Amino acid sequence: MALDPQQRAEFVNSYTRVLISAWSDEAFSAKLASEPRTALAEAGLELPADAEVVIVTQAPDGHEQGNLDVQVDLWETGLETGRYEFHIPATPTVDAVELSEGDLSDVAAGVLDACNYCCCPCCCCT
Repeated sequence: MALDPQQRAEFVNSYTRVLISAWSDEAFSAKLASEPRTALAEAGLELPADAEVVIVTQAPDGHEQGNLDVQVDLWETGLETGRYEFHIPATPTVDAVELSEGDLSDVAAGVLDACNYCCCPCCCCT
């Protein structure tokens, strides 16, 4: 059963809430492991009472970790079969680059290299 654009957006928003909560809240993550139906409902993903819920923390072979299209396909399959599989990848790591004293000084002084931050050509970088 293919989702219409509105249904897809609603699912993606709820699934995103699940991921963010799982990554930022240890209590939610524990609930997702022990009571997945309850945790999913808290994030806006209501499942039928007889649905089978499977939480996968390691992407299966052939599935790209964190691929949203795969998760949407799994949701659509669940709507047809009653078996809902959710991929919950490990918390992503962010590479925090340290700024030099000169960089910090420039930021504090309001000095920015606009060309490094601009998303489109404009008068300052053409």
